[in-house]
Amino acid sequence: MPLTEQDIALLKEKAWLARRNTIQTLMWAGGGHAGGALSQIDILVALYYHYLKIDPKNPKWEDRDRVVLSKGHGGIGYAPILADVGYFDKELLKEFNHTGSPFGMHLDMLKVPGVDASTGSLGHGLSIAAGMALGARLKKKTWRVYCILGDGECHEGAVWEAAMSAAHYKLDNLTAFVDRNKHCIDGPTETVMALEPLKDKWISFGWHALVIDGHDFAQIGSAIDEALETKGRPTVIIAQTIKGKGVDFMEDDPAWHYGGIDSDKMELALKSIDRMYGKA
Repeated sequence: MPLTEQDIALLKEKAWLARRNTIQTLMWAGGGHAGGALSQIDILVALYYHYLKIDPKNPKWEDRDRVVLSKGHGGIGYAPILADVGYFDKELLKEFNHTGSPFGMHLDMLKVPGVDASTGSLGHGLSIAAGMALGARLKKKTWRVYCILGDGECHEGAVWEAAMSAAHYKLDNLTAFVDRNKHCIDGPTETVMALEPLKDKWISFGWHALVIDGHDFAQIGSAIDEALETKGRPTVIIAQTIKGKGVDFMEDDPAWHYGGIDSDKMELALKSIDRMYGKA
């Protein structure tokens, strides 16, 4: 069912909050993978505030939908969303990546409620997600699995082994997102190792493939709905995004793949986010 205007208004409000909380967590942590954390937020917001079948009061509920943030370095933008939906106290984010904190730069499923897979070694998340989706079928369960990949991560051969396997087993309960912000730690993806034609590559591996604006909630919702209706093969949603989305001095700059900010920079970043959402 298409998202309503009210649905989209709520998601925009949550995305504004998630971006602000990500920047605050970045400052508390002393550094983090800011660019990719900000580019993925609208995808995660759509999932966690509208589509996922989850119970934050019971994180290990067997029949929950699963999310695998394969681009695990985006954890600094993932944890604030998990906190806001109720998995843990937001105050804990002030200790993000500090000694003794449950939050490392890459979130650990054994320490952080709501995290379904420990990730960060790029290229392996899709294999984990495919295993979860196959497990649902073997156990005759209806849970769905969503995997968020970085586009630079798609340089990894293991991604394509997993893609081939998921198509072979016709895992139509698996949906992958590619956060297509066009930058990785070493620079533009098309300079480092060209990915295009990316949609055609996924199709050739047996996937149903869509390309959308990854910051447009109507398009994100429509793509997820289409994935839910697709039978006999997994779906990949290639979400065209902007690295550092919302913070003007970070946008489209691979230098902000990882970086730190002080309180002054934080205020500049928050003002930029507020302007984007018409709140300044």
